[in-house]
Amino acid sequence: MNAVASRNIEFVSHSDLGGRGDGVQVMVHRSYAYIGHGFSNGITTVDVRDARHPKVVDFIACPPGTRAFHLQTHDDLLLAVNAPSVWTMQEFQNEKAYFGGSPADKLKDQSRFTAGIRVYDISKPEKPAEIGFMPVDGLGPHRIWYVGGRWAYASIHFADFTDHILAVIDMSDPRKPQVAGRFWLPGMWRGGGETPTWREGKRYSLHHALVAGNLAYGAWRDGGLTVLDVADPTKPKLLAYRNMDPPFGGGTHSPLPLPERNLLVLGEEPTSANCSEGLRFVWMFDVREPSNPVSIATFPQPAEADYCAKGGSFGPHNLHENRPGAFQSSRLIFATYYNAGVRAYDIENPFQPREVGFYVPPNPTHMMDPRPNRPQVIQSCDCYVDRNGLMYLTDPNAGLNILQFKGA
Repeated sequence: MNAVASRNIEFVSHSDLGGRGDGVQVMVHRSYAYIGHGFSNGITTVDVRDARHPKVVDFIACPPGTRAFHLQTHDDLLLAVNAPSVWTMQEFQNEKAYFGGSPADKLKDQSRFTAGIRVYDISKPEKPAEIGFMPVDGLGPHRIWYVGGRWAYASIHFADFTDHILAVIDMSDPRKPQVAGRFWLPGMWRGGGETPTWREGKRYSLHHALVAGNLAYGAWRDGGLTVLDVADPTKPKLLAYRNMDPPFGGGTHSPLPLPERNLLVLGEEPTSANCSEGLRFVWMFDVREPSNPVSIATFPQPAEADYCAKGGSFGPHNLHENRPGAFQSSRLIFATYYNAGVRAYDIENPFQPREVGFYVPPNPTHMMDPRPNRPQVIQSCDCYVDRNGLMYLTDPNAGLNILQFKGA
């Protein structure tokens, strides 16, 4: 599969994931890739010991109406969300119904899906075995951050809240995960009599948080950025809050702390096609004083083509997250960019990030997305980079591309 455009990133191989080409989050662990699906409602395991010949070896189906599109791996554990398969539901055929307010207001019948966090034993990496489940009353989890130890950090919708909040999960017994701490923005706790303070048509919801040391950096969609002290994970404390909307467009999505440099990379997600709501950005923050994060730069936008006119979404989505065992760098940043593929940046000078590589895959040959009138264009979703610079790139329609970063 030759790229439409590329620089410093080369094609290695492709997998259609056994006919389930709708990949969302990807984790690579002990030479196996675990991929959560957006529409196929399950988890695919791919043997990538030979990266040129990836081989699907397992598929775990979710309960009816449920997807496991986000997951985490560490040691012998795989944690996966169970959440409503929204894009297969009639209420969400128009994505504004999802991004323009709380999905919980439109989806109150929990009998249509199963919400919670599932835990799998992956000591036999080719065949995950379920060992635990934490049910949730509500829409359940969206994303998880888990890199071992006692605590996992998840964005979860509970029934008495407007949308997803931060939940700290006690994993001391992986067979019985338990909620141990919570944090939310003012106005989100309906059960406590709070009422939303944000404008109609905006969505205040934790997409997810990443933790570095005792600090958790949370991205709250149209609600902006929080910096939390989680020295006591059962009682997160707010240190700082920033929101770029207005004047910028919202959609705060992906945090990446770089603690050794006192920097934070923060990506925004486009929530409309063809740049109809303006551009979204990747921001650079100086966080040497955690109570006062200061924006010092934005990353350059892809400029080799008119991506706003290409169709579909154009803008940042996920960042490679420097996980234990993965490629780790405080200088090289990788970001998926929907219809502009995947991008690599050098932030040696954090005030002037430079693009040093990109790969734009060809458009999908067929569509997995069940929603009507979706353009048949690439929408690069997630990228995991291993220690050797092998990049695992997912797409909601085009399966898995394995690439090789050849840059600095």
